[in-house]
Amino acid sequence: MKLPFKIIKDAPPLITVSATRTVRFEEVDPMGIVWHGCYASYFDDARKKLGDRYGFSYASLIQEGVKTPIKHFFADYILPLTFDESFEVFATLYWSDAVRLNLSYEIYKPDKQLACRGYSVQLFMDSNNELCFEFPDSVKDFRRRWQEGLIDV
Repeated sequence: MKLPFKIIKDAPPLITVSATRTVRFEEVDPMGIVWHGCYASYFDDARKKLGDRYGFSYASLIQEGVKTPIKHFFADYILPLTFDESFEVFATLYWSDAVRLNLSYEIYKPDKQLACRGYSVQLFMDSNNELCFEFPDSVKDFRRRWQEGLIDV
């Protein structure tokens, strides 16, 4: 899978965070596998953990009057997940000079086989649903620390 993100010369290192989940009964379709629409939620579990860890959680962005809608979403389903199966989902954040969040995702089964991979692009919108042309303060602060090498990646 080719990602639509360019690796920017002299950009800070990629940041990867993981979250562990177990497939719930309600997420399995009549074929006994996870319904494809659940994968967006799985990706977001790791994305949320990343934001929480680095100071730009959904809650803090909402307090700043900022929304982060998905502009692009892609998932490549490789192996199915099944009821009660645990898995680990990784979210990797790519540096971008554009006012957006570029993330790739990978989901691994307990035996370390790749089950799904994908990516998303999230934009920033203000309380009037207008596109933001500057990063919110919490994201600006995070980006400054990231660029200066002050965060643990």
